[in-house]
Amino acid sequence: MEPLDRPVWTSLTTLHAGLALGDALAKCYLPEVNRFASARDDSDEALAALAVLVRPANLVFVLQMPEIRIPPGLVASKTAKGVQMVAAASLAAEAGPDEVLSLGDADAPEMLALATLTQPGPFLRQTHRMGQFVGIRIDGRLAAMAGERFRFPGHTEVSGVCTHPDFRGRGLAGRLSRHVAASIAARGDTAFLHAWKTNTAAIRLYEKLGFRLRCEVNVAVLQCEAGLA
Repeated sequence: MEPLDRPVWTSLTTLHAGLALGDALAKCYLPEVNRFASARDDSDEALAALAVLVRPANLVFVLQMPEIRIPPGLVASKTAKGVQMVAAASLAAEAGPDEVLSLGDADAPEMLALATLTQPGPFLRQTHRMGQFVGIRIDGRLAAMAGERFRFPGHTEVSGVCTHPDFRGRGLAGRLSRHVAASIAARGDTAFLHAWKTNTAAIRLYEKLGFRLRCEVNVAVLQCEAGLA
């Protein structure tokens, strides 16, 4: 199994170990950081350990290349196909009329508000702790942002790419995606990302930026069966 085949597990057992809960069989992110979780493999023991991490009132996202086996006691409220794309070459940052700014703790409320509005994927009040985030402000407002999510030696994911509806059509998402990917390449890592298989517009944008399809991935949102009663 390649590290990219189970990027959540690889991240939680390496560079994101400090953001993880769980044991040697299954792990999840701290509840204030993200909703992703992963079993080590598809053994009965690992799947049982994954089920233990899912609290009755919560849900978790599983993302991996292998087909997802649902642990006993859990149900999938959503399943979908995605694609995993990898940068085919080092990307250079692109100049533009608006300055690209580093985002941090002071920007967290605005980042959460923008992500909640645009739904780029699970984004919570401390998701920005997963990596470096950048944004563009227009007239003082956070118009767009992008950052890093799953990280492990040699690879970093571009994620959290979103633009406020008031500022779409200006190429901000592409510019910020390129900026993050260029920063990843500058430190010697390979950039990768995920998109829904049905999101053809996003896939075309990432192909224009220099990303190439690596594989399809499976995504499931899991919750306790008892929580549906």
